[in-house]
Amino acid sequence: IVPTLTTASLLWSQDDIKRRSASLDDTPRGSWASSIFDLKNSSPDVLLPAVLERAAAEDLDRRNTEARLQGRHPDLLGLYPPPDEDEAVERCSLPEVPKEHCGQRIMVKCLSLKFEIEIEPIFGTLALYDVKEKKKISEDFHFDLNSDQMKGLLKVHTPNTAISTMARSAIFSITYPSADIFLVIKLEKVLQQGDIGECCEPYMVMKESDSAKHKEKLEKLRSQAEQSCTRLGRFRMPFAWTAIHLLNIVSSVGGLDRTDPDSDSGKPGTWNERKKKGFERMSVGEDMCNFATFRPATLTVTNFFKQEGDRLSDEDLYKFLADMRRPSSVLRRLRPVTAQLKIDISPAPDSPHYCLSPELLHVKPYPDPRVRPTKDVLEFPARYVYTPHTTYRNLLYVYPQSLNFNSRQGSVRNIAVKVQFMAGEDPSLAMPVIFGKSSCAEFMKEAYTPIIYHNKSPEFYEETKMKIPANLTDNHHLLFTFYHISCQPKQNTPLETPVGYTWIPLMQHGRLRTGSFSLPVSVEKPPPSYSVLTPDVQLPGMKWVDNHKGVFNVVVTAASSVHTQDPHLDKFFTLVYVLEEYSFPFRLKDVIITEANMEGELKASMAALRGALLDTCVRFLHQLLSKLILLIVYPPVIAGQIVNLGRAAFEAMTLLVNQIHKNLEGNQDQHGRNNLLASYIHYCFHLPTVEPTAGTPPYELPIQYATLSRASGRPSSLHLSRSKSISNSNPDLATSPATPDQEVQRIIGSKASERSCNRMSAFLDSATLCSLLHEELALQWVVSTSAVREASLQQAWFFFQLMTKSMAHHLFMSSRLDLPRRQRFPDRFVDDIAALVGAISSDIGNRHQKDVELVERLNTSLAFFLNELLSLMDRGFVFNLIRSYYKQISSKLHTAQNPSSLSALRMDFTRIVCSHEHYVTLNLPCATLSPPASPSPSTSSTTSQSSAFSSMVQDPGVASMFELSVPFRHQHFLSGLLLSELSLILDPDGEGVFFLHKKAISAVHSLLCSHDADPRYTDPQVRAHIAQLYLPLILIVMETLPQLHDFTDNSPSRGRLASTLADGGDPDNGSTINQSVAMAIAGSPLPHAKTNAFALPTAGRQSSSLSAECSRTLLVCFLWVLKNADAGLLEQWVSDLSVMQINRLLDLLHLSVSCFEYRGKKALERINSLTFKKSQDMKARLEEAILGTIGARQEMVRRCRGCLFKRSPYGSQENVRWRKNVTHWRQNADRVDKYAEVEQESVVDGNLATEASLVVLDTLEIVVKTVVESELKESVLGGVLRVLLHSMAGNQSAVFLQHCFTTQRALVFKFPEMLFEEDTELCADLCLRLLRHCSSSVGSVRSHASASLYLLMRQNFEIGNNFARVKMQVTMSLSSLVGTSQSFNEDHLRRSLKTILTYAEEDLELRDSPFPEQVQDLVFNLHMILTDTVKMKEHQHDPEMLIDLMYRIAKGYQNSPDLRLTWLQNMAGKHSERGNHAEAAHCLVHSAALVAEYLNMLEDCRYLPIGCVTFQNISSNVLEESAVSDDILSPEEEGICTGKYFSESGLVGLLEQAAASFNMAAMYEAINEVYKILLPVHEANRDFKKLAAVHGKLQDAFNKVYNQVGPQRMFGTYFRVGFYGCRFGDLDEQEFVYKEPSITKLAEISHRLEEFYCERFGDDVVEIIKDSSPVDKNKLDPNKAYLQITYVEPFFDTYELKERITYFDKNYNLRTFMYCTPFTLDGRAHGDLHEQYKRKTILTMLHAFPYVKTRVNVLQKEEIILVPMEVAIEDMQKKTQELAFATHQEPSDSKMLQMVLQGSVGTTVNQGPLEVAQVFLSDIPDDPKLFRHHNKLRLCFKDFTKRCEDALRKNKTLIGPDQKEYHRELERNYNKLKEALGPLINRKIPQLYRPLAVNSYNRSSLRRVDC
Repeated sequence: IVPTLTTASLLWSQDDIKRRSASLDDTPRGSWASSIFDLKNSSPDVLLPAVLERAAAEDLDRRNTEARLQGRHPDLLGLYPPPDEDEAVERCSLPEVPKEHCGQRIMVKCLSLKFEIEIEPIFGTLALYDVKEKKKISEDFHFDLNSDQMKGLLKVHTPNTAISTMARSAIFSITYPSADIFLVIKLEKVLQQGDIGECCEPYMVMKESDSAKHKEKLEKLRSQAEQSCTRLGRFRMPFAWTAIHLLNIVSSVGGLDRTDPDSDSGKPGTWNERKKKGFERMSVGEDMCNFATFRPATLTVTNFFKQEGDRLSDEDLYKFLADMRRPSSVLRRLRPVTAQLKIDISPAPDSPHYCLSPELLHVKPYPDPRVRPTKDVLEFPARYVYTPHTTYRNLLYVYPQSLNFNSRQGSVRNIAVKVQFMAGEDPSLAMPVIFGKSSCAEFMKEAYTPIIYHNKSPEFYEETKMKIPANLTDNHHLLFTFYHISCQPKQNTPLETPVGYTWIPLMQHGRLRTGSFSLPVSVEKPPPSYSVLTPDVQLPGMKWVDNHKGVFNVVVTAASSVHTQDPHLDKFFTLVYVLEEYSFPFRLKDVIITEANMEGELKASMAALRGALLDTCVRFLHQLLSKLILLIVYPPVIAGQIVNLGRAAFEAMTLLVNQIHKNLEGNQDQHGRNNLLASYIHYCFHLPTVEPTAGTPPYELPIQYATLSRASGRPSSLHLSRSKSISNSNPDLATSPATPDQEVQRIIGSKASERSCNRMSAFLDSATLCSLLHEELALQWVVSTSAVREASLQQAWFFFQLMTKSMAHHLFMSSRLDLPRRQRFPDRFVDDIAALVGAISSDIGNRHQKDVELVERLNTSLAFFLNELLSLMDRGFVFNLIRSYYKQISSKLHTAQNPSSLSALRMDFTRIVCSHEHYVTLNLPCATLSPPASPSPSTSSTTSQSSAFSSMVQDPGVASMFELSVPFRHQHFLSGLLLSELSLILDPDGEGVFFLHKKAISAVHSLLCSHDADPRYTDPQVRAHIAQLYLPLILIVMETLPQLHDFTDNSPSRGRLASTLADGGDPDNGSTINQSVAMAIAGSPLPHAKTNAFALPTAGRQSSSLSAECSRTLLVCFLWVLKNADAGLLEQWVSDLSVMQINRLLDLLHLSVSCFEYRGKKALERINSLTFKKSQDMKARLEEAILGTIGARQEMVRRCRGCLFKRSPYGSQENVRWRKNVTHWRQNADRVDKYAEVEQESVVDGNLATEASLVVLDTLEIVVKTVVESELKESVLGGVLRVLLHSMAGNQSAVFLQHCFTTQRALVFKFPEMLFEEDTELCADLCLRLLRHCSSSVGSVRSHASASLYLLMRQNFEIGNNFARVKMQVTMSLSSLVGTSQSFNEDHLRRSLKTILTYAEEDLELRDSPFPEQVQDLVFNLHMILTDTVKMKEHQHDPEMLIDLMYRIAKGYQNSPDLRLTWLQNMAGKHSERGNHAEAAHCLVHSAALVAEYLNMLEDCRYLPIGCVTFQNISSNVLEESAVSDDILSPEEEGICTGKYFSESGLVGLLEQAAASFNMAAMYEAINEVYKILLPVHEANRDFKKLAAVHGKLQDAFNKVYNQVGPQRMFGTYFRVGFYGCRFGDLDEQEFVYKEPSITKLAEISHRLEEFYCERFGDDVVEIIKDSSPVDKNKLDPNKAYLQITYVEPFFDTYELKERITYFDKNYNLRTFMYCTPFTLDGRAHGDLHEQYKRKTILTMLHAFPYVKTRVNVLQKEEIILVPMEVAIEDMQKKTQELAFATHQEPSDSKMLQMVLQGSVGTTVNQGPLEVAQVFLSDIPDDPKLFRHHNKLRLCFKDFTKRCEDALRKNKTLIGPDQKEYHRELERNYNKLKEALGPLINRKIPQLYRPLAVNSYNRSSLRRVDC
């Protein structure tokens, strides 16, 4: 091994010897030879093939490019978070499919009903009531829970029972939940003799448990009940009732916590979703009722209230319910009927099985018709519900209210009302349409009300529900028959006797009669043909009860989708029907409709529509709109004349649509479109056409229109028009109707069964005369005025959509889709559209400030309309429309007060128009930029406006493809608009507001996303063509560079200097403005938004810098263009750029690398720490996935793209608009374990980082290529390398790094002089990056990094036959890497070093040169540093040891100034981290001194310090930095002192940092010393600004010193720490003084060190030695580790104290410390006064504090032992000093004075002054050596009594009257003391006053010195 140490390596070996001698201990490091041995035996990484070959640069580039393109991501934006949903104005949600309304649904199941006694069947009814609204809000649900035995009693009356009547569970719907809703349960029983009270009595009194007692009675009751059932089984009587307050169920069952805002986001279909449907006047918020999500509850209701015959009406019920809520309810005082009703209440499932609709139809899923069903109970909402009918419903509800038969003669007491629905007058015509109740037939012909015993004027609560036929005639009526029922079976008395009749005719003038009726009752049967009249008519010869007064009150209501029950709507529909059927004359109430007055009546009825109730209009909305459209499209022919109703119909439609919008505000999408109207257009509207022949659809629509062809489920009574008709917009076309052509005849013929062929209709068909809806709409809209125009503007979207849908249908049905676009629509229509768009554009421009909301809606509606037109009309025409819009808005922009709102509108407009599915094709991506051929559809581009956008000189070359030039905007019209808009908004001089930036950038981003996600554009060539549409984006982003967010964290240089110089700026001046000051002048909100002079905004202008999010999105778009654009094109473009522009491009790439750097791990960890423990295994897998090979990476990304996460808007929505329903994939997180989500997230982020960096790399290669070809711009190369280095510095994937290294090798290969001749910084940076990657954990990265490093050395060697520069830089890099990197792994680096050695051995060409040997030396030296580092690694948690090691390494570099400097700075960094600012400052001072030494050797400069001597005043330690003698080292040598700090500015920088650190350490006096060295430099440079700053800082420092007199500053506390025991290794038997933060207690440091070493060695090993006596090593346990910790104080000799005056002086430059240990001769620490000795230990340090580390070795130790009398003297002197201080203190402090006095003269003081005097002064000592001490003590006492007297005198002046007595007491004590001391003090020792022998002057104290 030894022979390898040849002369070439002498330098290193000497260095090493020096280093070892300076080190604290040799052995633990292991010898150098052995470490080389380790290295030689380790194994290298795989060598890269072909690295050592010499190949031509072109081949190299070609190979690299091919490799880079493999396995790349096709779509960059798929990896980037999708565009912001909020900005997606082009996104239109599909309207909801029209469906029936339903509120929150609750399910009620009746489980059982048990009474104390079971004697008869009981029947129940449930219904919901809203007390506040006083309204019954559901129909009745009847249930029967009787046992089979009880049901058997009624078998006679109900022979067959339908399954539908056996339901026991019901679903109630509640639209307006409130706290006032009750579920009311009413019970009835079979009619029997006796009133309700009597019949309830047994239930209240008897119990089944007492059955023995009541046996007979029960039997009797049972037999009575049986008789009643047999005889009166058809009739019921009221029995009992109760109510359940629903709110209690929902809230008390501990449902979801009701204050929880998420509580209503339960299952889908919850209220939350339906809220959107716009029941605006919602009460949910106020009451917090939510019936959709609560915990199901099973209730047992035990108390029922008996019904009272005179209080049965609903009015009474509301009173009872209101009363129930009061605490002192009247009902509680009543005696209840006890029973047990069990019911279940729960939220209804979404699709319950076995459910019957209110019409008893089966609702799917209905697996088995024999299962007991659940009934859907029809809701009667408390307030209006605005939902159109979509299903057929025709129900009638009859509610008899009351009857007054008091004046009726005869026996009429038990009255029953029979209700029947009659189709005619014959009794047999009663129709079976009445719904059965429970356990009976499904439909009945009659229904009876319950009977109240012996009551002549009963009230009723009965509800009779009927299903009425669709086509009612005048003969249909309701018949009420009144019977007297005899309860007791008597001879000759029939069961029922009719006692009256009355009726209600149901149709009158074609309208259904509903409402409240008060009817007279006839005593006899009504006469024939009574049914067409009302009972109010006095018929001849009829007898009426009570003189024909209304004695019977009844209410009839209908729930019908056939009968509107609104006079205005009824009239309109009837008139249209009359026209359709052509049935003149027609009687309508009092008017007879004839051909003559038809037109007027129809127009009047349309105008009257606005009077109709909105609720009804909405319910019949689909029919209404269809009829209005019919009238617009097919004007009727009446009496041979065409009647033009278009205008009236348009007005009616406009007003209707507007009214719906206004009143239903809550029911709109984000574009302000009402959902009801939108869903009408989308699903229900179609052009009125001739009815098809049976079985063939009228026309085949493309698949996506399938839902649109027919409105769903229209009632037959409101059929749409049955035939085609004639035009109206041009009355000149009117001719008398010709005969229908054959086609129509055939169609009508096939309908013959329905209507006879020759029946006329006003809507006669004529193919020639049919008007088209879109043409008619456009015309009516253009000519509309005032109110109608305003209304149509409000709802422009509706008419626009109607027009586009009509156009599409028309083109399809008339087979015009194949025609050229210009011929599809007539010119007149095209003109109307142009006029319309023009008018609306000007409205937008003029009204954008007044009607903000309206204009926003108008703007988006217009944009959507034009977007649709691009699919339907001639595109050139549509482009012209867009252009006219642009012109209108632009003209307004200049004058607008608030232009940003107009810009925002225009941006939204552009974004929507560009969201067309054929956007790419519309932009003609493949055409070249020659002037377009004349009749090209897109010539109409904005030529006239070119000046507004661009002032570029037209360039026929490539340049114009990259600029927003006129040819570009001609050719690519839409993308030209979009990019112009973007560049205007981003223009820093413009008014770009933050939200506009976001809008514009988001628009471009979402478009690019759509291209990436579009399966049509996957081919790279196609992508390149698309990228051409966006080339100007590159320049736009380059222009925006200064405004972009700065993503480069704490990297001061962004490589921008080049661009500043190119701008002609002077770099020095640029940097003199303080960054934050400049930003403040510019008014920027961010103090340090930029870290470069280049981006300084000009003062006075509001700089609009972009947010991080916007910048990131803009950069990803920029990279997308670079990725997809044609490389050849980019090359041509770059070759035309100026150096300044290229530098700007490089800056942008630099920024992009920082922006997309992979940060996933941190985020991952952050989430981890919040949610779950870290799993190392998972992290390892993740690491592998991100850094691993391409295969794994793609696999992961494929998984990301799978169905689980929709990261990119994929999917095959090839619909008209892109990405309608793709959501951000994060929203699916609830389905995925959080961890997996985080993993996924970070994998995608990693892939994005890789792809972004690869795009940057591709672009750098292009730049390099153009530089090679032109050879003019080599100044650019440094910038290229900087970007490369920057990208190496980040967290990069292995895939990227491999390509990055190949590019870097190629670059160095082509331009070696760049590194080795010009810029040293670049070489240094490159070495650092390569070394960092040499220690990577990934093998492939290490292989590449070591190959790069080896080639770098080889090239440096080949240039100069020596590679000193690389050698130097690598060594420095390793040092700084080791010093700073936390995650540094020496094993990996060792492998790389071995790899480099292997390359050197394999390299045949250079085998005979000194090169391999030099490489070997370098590698061995690096290895050495590495081994030191390992040691540091071990001690990284022991801050003192760590700093010691760093110190030792730095010392080892005594003759390598650059490296020493590096390590000193590493130490400074470590100190700052731990808050040791004084130590950090000293490290910097040492660094500065080192620099000064070498600068002094280089040049003699009078104003620079002459070396480290100058720094002596700051610290006496600094002389260590004296330079090593010249023969070893000369600064002129290549590679020595080349760092940036070895310069004047470097020195200044170090000193300024040192001053800052001193400032933080509060050592203000030292700042002055630092600046004394700095000032001459600034003075020499005449830098007055800096001088002013320095003097300012000095003034601050001196002010702080001056204002802080006394010890407010705390500089540190010192402890001596001794280490004993071989466990400590190097530290055994070492003593240090530790400097700890001020006010550290002994306990704190003991605890810290004990805890630290216990953790390291184990609790039972470490022991703290409690006292501070000398330690005897032999008495210690060799297996333990002992620590001895003592508090020490700085110690100064008397002469020193003269100079150390201030507090700072006494705490700075400390070299000696002292501590005292009390002891007695027999070994105890403390004893009596006469035996108490004291040991003073004085420690001298190796260095003075503060130093570059916080613990310093003890150099020597000195002990002084004081005898007891000396101890007494010290004590007395101390006391006397305290007294003096307290007496003369300014300002005076009486408390302090009294405390000291009390301690001095108080009688009770133990071992007080008196006792001391008595012990030592009472006798003259025997030993003459003690005479002097005796005398000294005597004099001390004299002084002491004098001071006591002064103190008392002072105290007297300070006390108040309350303390006089206390003072007298003190004086008395003093006098006593003085008396006692008198004789002792005055006794002199005679021997002292005669001459003595010389030697007795020796001190008797024993002195021992340890060196």
